[in-house]
Amino acid sequence: MSDAELVLRSTRVITPEGTRAASVAVADGTITAVLPYDAPVPAGARLEDLGDDVLMPGLVDTHVHVNDPGRTEWEGFWTATRAAAAGGITTLIDMPLNSLPPTTTVDHLRIKQDVARDKAHIDVGFWGGALPDNVKDLRPLHDAGVFGFKAFLSPSGVDEFPHLTRDQLATSLAEIAGFDGLLIVHAEDPHHLAAAPQHGGPKYADFLASRPRDAEDTAIATLIAEAKRLNARVHVLHLSSSDALPLIAEARAEGVRITVETCPHYLTLTAEEVPDGASEFKCCPPIREAANQDLLWQALADGTIDCIVTDHSPSTADLKTDDFATAWGGISGLQVSLPAVWSAARERGHSLEDVVRWMSQRTAALAGLDRKGAIEPGRDADFAVLAPDETFTVDPAHLQHRNRVTAYAGRTLYGVVKSTWLRGERIVAGGEFTEPKGRLLTRPH
Repeated sequence: MSDAELVLRSTRVITPEGTRAASVAVADGTITAVLPYDAPVPAGARLEDLGDDVLMPGLVDTHVHVNDPGRTEWEGFWTATRAAAAGGITTLIDMPLNSLPPTTTVDHLRIKQDVARDKAHIDVGFWGGALPDNVKDLRPLHDAGVFGFKAFLSPSGVDEFPHLTRDQLATSLAEIAGFDGLLIVHAEDPHHLAAAPQHGGPKYADFLASRPRDAEDTAIATLIAEAKRLNARVHVLHLSSSDALPLIAEARAEGVRITVETCPHYLTLTAEEVPDGASEFKCCPPIREAANQDLLWQALADGTIDCIVTDHSPSTADLKTDDFATAWGGISGLQVSLPAVWSAARERGHSLEDVVRWMSQRTAALAGLDRKGAIEPGRDADFAVLAPDETFTVDPAHLQHRNRVTAYAGRTLYGVVKSTWLRGERIVAGGEFTEPKGRLLTRPH
């Protein structure tokens, strides 16, 4: 500890071994030691005494649509990373679509990196995209450092990012398996969606019927079959259908290399409470019923679902019309994801250690970020300081998102983020931000 420049002390530090009173020593942006609470502070080191506030690893959000460049009026790296930092997120990985151009070639990746470089308040990495016509670009993108490849099995909602047929999925996945890359998949089957009733209009029940569970279940079964055949690594994005959980558990027991995420909105919001015309609640796949939600929580508890990510997918307010068929689908949740999940988790008897596992440790592991996701020596000194028993009411005016449309407006949540730290530097506290200090990340080789 003699080389420490900074010591953060708290009566509640969440480490991989559990929560305990501790002093965390930091030098050159790296955690160098986790020591007893009353360990002496070395000469020259600065002490930050956090009292009883919880010191936890910064969250790692592996599913964020920043939409920059091209649709920057929807979000942008400056606003997205400020919102993330305000919510205790210290690393995000940006999705390849909704920006123009999409991240589907190395040249497009470079464009996005150039845009992000000076605007990132937190660390930012990038997913590539798998399209019907870019199989030749997958290995070069992998070599350039993307963390994996996103594909849709049904229309994405934007013309420049078409979905894969089953044959195209097989071709892309075979290529990705050849270099042991990761394919992350929006799993809804287009045939089931086409067969579902499509009424349009403001009634949420009609929208829910248009995105049935069997569309998810069938697409996930397809993905499992191809992953098993090719011994490929696959990840199911934003799982909302609890009916798919037995399929996933069985596949994993058979050795299929599959991981699964779900999102705060599926865990905290229910179909029964969505007002008609309130398209701030629209996302695909949709928010389902309370009974379905209970099963998602059970799957988190037993490990069938690995992690929780935001799928932050904003748009301008005018695209959130009262017609669920035509409104843009996406939930804005970066800044409030931690308190939203914590509020629901504590009601169900889960601990903050569980939340850290789902939103930091396992997301870091998914992306192979071995310097993120835990408070232990050798990791980046990325922290969130949380007052877990304090509450606040979500006021859209206080959000850092560019477009302050949120499904969480008016909700009273537990968990106030007091400050956020990136590599040992406090980047936000009390609503005050430093200049951007984030780095652009590439997949560890």
